[in-house]
Amino acid sequence: MQLQLGTVPTVVVSSAEAAREVMKTHDEDCCTRPVSPGMKRLSYGLNNVGFAPYGPYWSMMRKFLLVELFGVRHVKAAWHARQYQVDKLTSTLSGLAGEPVALKEHIFRLADGLIGMLGFGDMYNSDKFPHHKNLEHVLEEATHAQASFSAEDYFPNIIGRLVDQITGLAARRERIFKKLDTFFEIIIEQHLDPQRVKPQNGDLVDRLISLWKDNSGTLSITRDHVKGIIFGTFIGGSDTASVTILWAMAELMRKPRLLKKAQDEIRSVVGGNERVQPDDLVKLGYLKMVVKETLRLHPPATMLLPREAMRDIQIGGYDVPTKTRIYVNAWAIGRDPTSWPDDPEEFKPERFEMSEIDFKGAHFELTPFGAGRRICPALSMSTATVEFTLANLLYCFDWALPKGGVVSMEEEGKLIPLLKTPLVLVPTPY
Repeated sequence: MQLQLGTVPTVVVSSAEAAREVMKTHDEDCCTRPVSPGMKRLSYGLNNVGFAPYGPYWSMMRKFLLVELFGVRHVKAAWHARQYQVDKLTSTLSGLAGEPVALKEHIFRLADGLIGMLGFGDMYNSDKFPHHKNLEHVLEEATHAQASFSAEDYFPNIIGRLVDQITGLAARRERIFKKLDTFFEIIIEQHLDPQRVKPQNGDLVDRLISLWKDNSGTLSITRDHVKGIIFGTFIGGSDTASVTILWAMAELMRKPRLLKKAQDEIRSVVGGNERVQPDDLVKLGYLKMVVKETLRLHPPATMLLPREAMRDIQIGGYDVPTKTRIYVNAWAIGRDPTSWPDDPEEFKPERFEMSEIDFKGAHFELTPFGAGRRICPALSMSTATVEFTLANLLYCFDWALPKGGVVSMEEEGKLIPLLKTPLVLVPTPY
């Protein structure tokens, strides 16, 4: 579908074949990002991997993150943080046994705590960093600002800027930026403190500061680059896992047979142990199908982050000129009857039982994390968080709706598709 949004020519791709053309055939031709003035401000001049234009900086920083945050060396630290946060969550829910619990608050807190520990170390959960609760609120504001309509995105001139000023979006964005900047300054100063005891291998901010202070390498960054990367790590990392866990729980609560099937598998594998362990996940085939089916119906973002054509290309036989903005509609592709002929609107994890389709970028029927050069670098970490958290929630508790309660599957209709009506459940320890 081709649109003219303001002065910006725009294409929306809603089929697996067209997505293949964008993210594989023409990946190199359209792997940059359009410049969003609002996101440019919040990300300190597009200084993070998610929003940076295609080029040497993006390429080097992506490699840096893949090694220094998501690399093999840090897998153990990631599992330590994941287990700490999941233990904290199950302990909290045990204290609320028999009471109605709004899951969103608890799941988002877990994801935020996990990203915080990976980025800033154990101090994120200590009294040395008492600011994290306020940071959660500011990051939520930043996410809403990112998803809000900005006239300047489509009228990149004085008209767009004027409209954003009149609507108050520009002022709200600036307030959010100043709050974020205050937090990031605190984080950097704490890491620069010579009296601070560093973790054994340092955390992400330690490694970014080392890169910033060392100008001898091929990648030279500034203080603002450090802040932009911290922003990108938080804004991209916490929502993906949280949204998927919440939708999976909502779908399972609507279908008790599937809920029981998932719990039976987990409890059979785990046996009498207190918690699901990381090594158990490889044996949980049905749980993995539940996660795939959740990502098919409820991708973390309805539209993948936009790409921009860097040269004239063709998609589906249609000409797409340079500077065209390209959106991949992951939500529509996941429900396309051409790719999913068996009741595409129904939640059926079993559809993956004899299927090799996965969400790691090779199968364009299922691309919740994108594909090609712009595939989400945190894909593996996010998936592990979803599987591990969901497995422990289903193992440690039996779940019921409050008296008279129902599960509404209506979406909020935003960029990040949350449940419009909060999911409220009653946990009973197993």
